[in-house]
Amino acid sequence: MTSPATGTAEVAPEGELQDHRVLTSLLGAWALAACSPEETAAVEAHLTDCAPCAEEALRLRDAVGLLHAEDSLDLDPMLRSRVLEGCLNRRPARIPMPTWAAPYDAETARLDALLRDMADTEWRAPVRLRWFDGDRQTTRETTVAGVLGHLLAVDGLVASGIGLPDPLPANALPAGPDAGPQSRTEAYWALGEAGHQSPAAREPWREQSHAMIRDVSFLAAQDEADHEGGTGEGGTGEGTARGRLVSYGSFSLPLRDAFLDRAFECWMHAEDIAEAVDYPYGPPGPAHLNLLVDLAARQLPGALAARRRTGLAPPSRGLATAGAPGRTLHLEVEGEGGGDWYIPLDSPGSRASPEGKVAHIALDGLEFCQLAAGHVQPLEAAAGHDGDPQAIQDVLYATASLSRL
Repeated sequence: MTSPATGTAEVAPEGELQDHRVLTSLLGAWALAACSPEETAAVEAHLTDCAPCAEEALRLRDAVGLLHAEDSLDLDPMLRSRVLEGCLNRRPARIPMPTWAAPYDAETARLDALLRDMADTEWRAPVRLRWFDGDRQTTRETTVAGVLGHLLAVDGLVASGIGLPDPLPANALPAGPDAGPQSRTEAYWALGEAGHQSPAAREPWREQSHAMIRDVSFLAAQDEADHEGGTGEGGTGEGTARGRLVSYGSFSLPLRDAFLDRAFECWMHAEDIAEAVDYPYGPPGPAHLNLLVDLAARQLPGALAARRRTGLAPPSRGLATAGAPGRTLHLEVEGEGGGDWYIPLDSPGSRASPEGKVAHIALDGLEFCQLAAGHVQPLEAAAGHDGDPQAIQDVLYATASLSRL
């Protein structure tokens, strides 16, 4: 608080630091790191119990980050995570967020920050969506609002999988194998609802993403209580990840991977939107990027098998025996968030190992993600490689085939 006469900081009496109005008035000073130690402790304790103040605190911290003119105006992708971590280190949340849901929380918050300040005309800016369909890149024209409608419709698969309302009305829902991301998006666009061409598209998407984070945290906490001692990793929600599947129509993903999938798509489409309105947009932080790269790498054996079943890739030249060692490709993803993955080439069930390596691919982490999003042609990816050329080509194409509308 400041004195009207002098403009100097006053320390609130200790009893007042329990009052909601006093604590709310301190949020601006807290965001600027201008509180006393006692006030800082009181504010941060309050943020763990008061959701409106926590939201306001994050908004103010974001605004403070924009005051540094010498820095990029693009928000630090890990700012939200660092603020929350600082608060939780002082007082752990009663209902912790699963670690695998954190990238979705961060990416939706970053996209929301971009959308918040856009002019009405920018919501109608044309956006070209790109993905890899079989053996070629496919594109689709929409608008910024249309992209958000797409995210809302496909996020609805995960939302309904954890008991939340589906954003599509029952009479518009595709059924069976056709109930996947593309058909849901087309059905939602056909409705022309939720401000398909206007800022009104933001609110239902924002409310749904917040509800997804809230409810999956409760589900994870309940599963941890029901399976106490099952993993030895309290608060990770791994029981929820293993025990629940989200249907994407023709395939399913564990809840853990579904949240990572939605985080990945949110990031990629946020870049599409930022490009459409000429705004700089950075990648996720290294820890979150590593989870997203890992998701794509873990899906490659299944993608390879699917391409072979449909005749888009030649049959395996090795022994496709479940559990047996087989031919392996070493995937090296460089840079922050990268690592090493060993991909079984003969069958998703065969065992990959460094000893069975027949090929090696090295890509930058962001280049790998752009390839997995279908934004880069497989044979045009900036990849270093050596070994079996057919295995290299198969994996590059399988990576691109992970993409979809």
